[in-house]
Amino acid sequence: MPIHQLLNRIRWDAEFGQADFGIGNYDQMEGGMVVVAIRQIRFSPDNYFSIEVIDDGGKPRLVPLHRIRQVSRNGDVIWGRHQD
Repeated sequence: MPIHQLLNRIRWDAEFGQADFGIGNYDQMEGGMVVVAIRQIRFSPDNYFSIEVIDDGGKPRLVPLHRIRQVSRNGDVIWGRHQD
């Protein structure tokens, strides 16, 4: 399943989306994987290529969908992308 379809399911499937989700993305500045809770993510209806993540300091930053490496649901990885 492509990542955009999974993110849409999390957003729009009420039963499935009630879980505790974490999104893991590769951060070049950090030099590794950064995991954020789904509640720290904003979806723009007209942006199909990235999500907005609110960092611990409250600042928004854009994360391209191709940098998302894994999605966990209630602590279990349910989606993963091959690491380059």
